[in-house]
Amino acid sequence: MDSYLNKVSLVVLLLLVTPLALAQTRVGFYSSSCPRAESIVQATVKKHVKANSAVAPGLLRMIFHDCFVHGCDASILIDGSDTEKTARPNLLLRGYEVIEDAKTQLEAACPGVVSCADILALAGRDSTVEVGGLTYRVPTGRRDGRVSLASDTANLPSFRDSVSVQKQKFSDVGLSPQDLVTLVGGHTIGTVACQFVSYRLYNFTTSGGADPTIDPSFLPTFQSLCPQNGDGNKRIALDFGSGDRFDHSFFKNVQNNRGILESDQSLWQDSTTKNFVRRFIGIRGLAGLTLNFEFGRAMIRMTNIGVKTGTDGEIRKVCSAIN
Repeated sequence: MDSYLNKVSLVVLLLLVTPLALAQTRVGFYSSSCPRAESIVQATVKKHVKANSAVAPGLLRMIFHDCFVHGCDASILIDGSDTEKTARPNLLLRGYEVIEDAKTQLEAACPGVVSCADILALAGRDSTVEVGGLTYRVPTGRRDGRVSLASDTANLPSFRDSVSVQKQKFSDVGLSPQDLVTLVGGHTIGTVACQFVSYRLYNFTTSGGADPTIDPSFLPTFQSLCPQNGDGNKRIALDFGSGDRFDHSFFKNVQNNRGILESDQSLWQDSTTKNFVRRFIGIRGLAGLTLNFEFGRAMIRMTNIGVKTGTDGEIRKVCSAIN
């Protein structure tokens, strides 16, 4: 594991070329006000991922769930009896301790300067680097939101969404079908609990059969991972055979009808999203797409959804509570 992480650390030196500024945020926002901001977040993420590799996909999922609800304002981090954190789609999110750790250090170094929303955006980037992804330049300058309601999570993309519903939900926040396929490609790392996929294996059809889109030769393996009436909390890799590496194998699994989530497999059923999956695989005759490069670009677009800047929002003292 150490040798693998040493190799990964070399990747951190590689930078993807991304725009130096976007309409609402910019690269290097803290260069004068808190010069060590990005290095503190990076070191914190590295420490936590080394201790628990599940932190990396957890942070990715967290930022996704934050940005799709009133924009990327760290509202997902707020504690309370009826906050986003308590909503059903967010109950199994992990990685909160990483953000709080980084925030504590940043408050000691630069009190009241770095937003929790920016910490989350930077941590999303740094988490992928730690599992083999390439780094990219993250525009910063976000401020934190003051509102977090469980009821506002109703329109989050779901593991049972058809591809048409997924496309609409992404379009609603200004993201394209290519962004959809690219960001879902983040499922190349991470796991899912059997309770969210068992219905595909045993009770999908009216006669109690399996989802017919699952490769018949893969079905026994899939069922052995999540046995009928087994432990619903057991977790399995979203990218069968390569769940701990940031690579293209997720798309190959979708092509081979081995997608674990119904929503993931549906990408192969729609001509538009199927074309992007095929381009990520590198099928001859199509202009290829590289996940590492495209993922960074899509993450930048996603993390600029509805951001609060200037006098809008606040800089929280602790990420779990409004000032």
